[in-house]
Amino acid sequence: MLIGELSRRTGVNTHQLRYYEAQGLLEPARGANGYREYGEDAILVVTQIRRLLGAGLTTDQIRYLLPCASGVGPELTPCPELLDMLRARLDGIDERMDALADTRKALSTYVAATERALAVA
Repeated sequence: MLIGELSRRTGVNTHQLRYYEAQGLLEPARGANGYREYGEDAILVVTQIRRLLGAGLTTDQIRYLLPCASGVGPELTPCPELLDMLRARLDGIDERMDALADTRKALSTYVAATERALAVA
C-alpha cells in the first residue's frame, strides 16, 4: 500500500509517517517509481508507535523497544535492558510530577496571599 492509504487506514498524517521513517521506526520498501510501499504489517507497527508515544516514550526509546513489541497493546517481550529503560522513564515522570506539585504549591501560596491582600484593601 502507498503512504496515503496507510495514512487513511491508521489515521496518521503522511508527514508523521515520513517522520517515523526518518527516525528508523518504519521501513517501507521503495517501488520502481520511488514511492514508499508498505506491507499490511505497517498498520500494526504504526499503531504500536502511536501507543508507545502516548505512553510518553521518545522515538529513540521506541526505536530500541519496537522489536520487542507484539500485538496492538503493544505487549512487550522482555528484551535486554527493556525493563530498566521503562523504569527509568517512569522514574523521570515521577520526578517531573513531584516538581510540578512543588510548583503548584508555591503558586497556590502566591494566589492565597494575593487574595488576602485584596480582601484587606
